[in-house]
Amino acid sequence: MSNHLSGEDMPYVNRDISWMYFNSRILREAMRDDVPLLERLSFLGIYSNNLDEFFRVRMATVARMAEMSGKSLRRDREEARALYRRLSDMDSRLSHLYEQAVADVTSLLEKNGIRLLSHEDLDDEQRHYVRCLFRKKISGFVSPVWLDKAGELDTESDSHIYLAVVLSAPDRQHEYAVIKLPANRMGRFITLPAKDGAVTVMYLEDVIRFALPMIFPGMGFTDFQAYSFKFTKDAEMEIDNDSHYSPVEKIAKAVRSRKRGATLRVLYDKDMPPTLVRAIMKRLRLDSLDSVYPSGHYQNHKDFMSFPTDCRPDLKYEEWPAVIHPELKENGSLMQLVEEKDRYIHVPYHSFDYLVRLLQEAAVRRDVKSVKITLYRLARDSKIVEALKCAARNGKKVTAVVELQARFDESSNIHYAREMQEAGINVVFGVEGLKIHSKIIYIGRHKAHDIAVVGTGNFHEGNARVYTDYFLMTARRAIVREVAQVFDVIKRPYDIPQFSTLIVPPFNMRKRFTDLIDHEIAEARRNRPAWIKIKINHISDREMVAKLYEASEAGVKIDLLVRGNCSVVPGVEGYSSNIRVHGIIDRYLEHSRIFVFNAGGKARTFMGSADWLPRNLDRRIEVITEVTDPDLKKDLLNTIETGMADNTHAHLPGDNDALPPSSLPPLRSQEALYNHYKNLKQ
Repeated sequence: MSNHLSGEDMPYVNRDISWMYFNSRILREAMRDDVPLLERLSFLGIYSNNLDEFFRVRMATVARMAEMSGKSLRRDREEARALYRRLSDMDSRLSHLYEQAVADVTSLLEKNGIRLLSHEDLDDEQRHYVRCLFRKKISGFVSPVWLDKAGELDTESDSHIYLAVVLSAPDRQHEYAVIKLPANRMGRFITLPAKDGAVTVMYLEDVIRFALPMIFPGMGFTDFQAYSFKFTKDAEMEIDNDSHYSPVEKIAKAVRSRKRGATLRVLYDKDMPPTLVRAIMKRLRLDSLDSVYPSGHYQNHKDFMSFPTDCRPDLKYEEWPAVIHPELKENGSLMQLVEEKDRYIHVPYHSFDYLVRLLQEAAVRRDVKSVKITLYRLARDSKIVEALKCAARNGKKVTAVVELQARFDESSNIHYAREMQEAGINVVFGVEGLKIHSKIIYIGRHKAHDIAVVGTGNFHEGNARVYTDYFLMTARRAIVREVAQVFDVIKRPYDIPQFSTLIVPPFNMRKRFTDLIDHEIAEARRNRPAWIKIKINHISDREMVAKLYEASEAGVKIDLLVRGNCSVVPGVEGYSSNIRVHGIIDRYLEHSRIFVFNAGGKARTFMGSADWLPRNLDRRIEVITEVTDPDLKKDLLNTIETGMADNTHAHLPGDNDALPPSSLPPLRSQEALYNHYKNLKQ
């Protein structure tokens, strides 16, 4: 490798800066006139939710680095502080754009017959309705605390919105109280009876503003004002390594420790009186690095993702019902079909229910002796868990590897782990120091072919309706045997495994992908066709970025379809002149990971769970399988090439991300793929 390619001077976008570029593209999607109005509202919610998580995780990490002490760490500390300031500046610039986008979209709602009412807009009939609603359904969940009794607010949960209330009366000193908004119980939006043909909706905080005299009765106050604020905290968990605690107890205790995380970002109503602002900030115990923004009247717009939309389907995307898979539409045995040849589904174009059906069949078939599965995230009321419990009740030996440290899903996974244990399922909590991020199933059978599933996404029915993912169902012995071996590694992590068909970090992923790229480099240097096509969520690992630059410099043609973080800078002479990078933001979240190498014209194809981040390459157990079935190989390649041809919902990496004008007919890749599968049904 050329020295300049492996050095610090190579073109490289910091992972967190790249993520901010990505989230800004989500915001721009919310500003597109050709996106249905309620979908624009949802994109505003996605942007807000993403930003919350980014501050809780990534900005928290940068902040901890910026606070490191010790002379030997001075350079790292200064770099972290510079990065924190840059990210905060980007957030500040985008927040103004975001507030304008929210104002524009809510104004368009009004023009389209959806009225967002404040507590001051209500007529007598609506006031009576809201008063009765508050007394019957909401009042029991509202628990005001006097601010002088509230103590340190940073011990409270940052998953809520808060109202800072000013109570006053003539010839009397103001008093302050804090109310936690019970949106987790009531929802953020309250639908009122339609008025003059318009849908009428209120923010929950406006309902509470209206009801303040009912919340503080008989105290002599004559004026009530309430100002919203929200804070975001470091989501790092403190895991107690005391051997007296079980893994579940350790993680449950660690989840509770998040309440003590340092505050990193505060948003508050810009109309809040300065004395009240100072009192709130004092109780949040801020430091010099924290980001504090005066904002709009309402905070935490992630709830736009659950805005009541059923009343106006005309303002949403046209429904795309899941396509019936032409090979799987029979009501017969899925296992028999898989024994005949590899089968696959591409959700949400195909229904996730095919996988549920496979597990349900395994649960009742007498020739099935065992079922093993890795579970990273699970849907509420999971059908997958129900199928596993059914298998256990039918005498199968069921093993579920549950990742207790799936960020923000820890409590849900603890709940399901206990539920499965009570049903007789052997629940395994993974390998210390290595997250289990693989998406695999193993079905062992008596005197019949064992079956395996390898996926690019979680076994999660909810995600499968909006995330694009592939799931391979196979009876190929090479794959099935090594999937079984992965479960052995999880059980006995100190055995060094040998994988030839599967790519499983941390054992062989970095080397296998490096070897595959090196083969393309060697082919290009012999003046033979050489190319690489990759669809992935994130690329930020420096070694892999440098290796792609080396391949590009050697003449390998590289297409990258990257949804999120992308540290690769395409089109730089001497580094990446042979690299194209596109990303797709549309109605579905692009999530599948696909890797295709020309391999001397033999087109070696891989799919699985891993991105090219250091954590995926070195600190997780992932599974990527080579694909040999010609139908699936063709489909995976078509997905990448269709994405690279998208000229309506594609973007370039970086800040200036607009595609150049195209003379080709408009092509929307997700729509093209949906129509492709729909036509295959015929």
